[in-house]
Amino acid sequence: EVQLVESGGGLVQAGGSLRLSCAASGSTFDDYAIAWFRQAPGKKREGISCISSTGNIWYDDSVKGRFTISSDTARNMVYLQMNSLKPEDTAVYYCAFATMVTGTPRYPGEFSYWGQGTQVTVSS
Repeated sequence: EVQLVESGGGLVQAGGSLRLSCAASGSTFDDYAIAWFRQAPGKKREGISCISSTGNIWYDDSVKGRFTISSDTARNMVYLQMNSLKPEDTAVYYCAFATMVTGTPRYPGEFSYWGQGTQVTVSS
């Protein structure tokens, strides 16, 4: 069992920045990936970035060049630095945990554990 807690969301103006944090606790795995997803009202949950235990990183094209994922394994933390935010980035952001991965999973069905989400609102 893995528990995930997101923090760092809030209200920011377009062009601004936020850093989301995901604190992981519980069982440990040698082979895993942690991803960030987001879900806007009326839309499907979409993967935007993933980092694996082997250091592989993936970004969706919608955030590439603006968002940066990183991890601090000693503290069991994963971060998402979000710069140049746009109104269309407004969503609830979730972190998710997958085990026994190959590469960088990016679809919700590939992840077994989820946080409760944190709201990010970008005003124009």
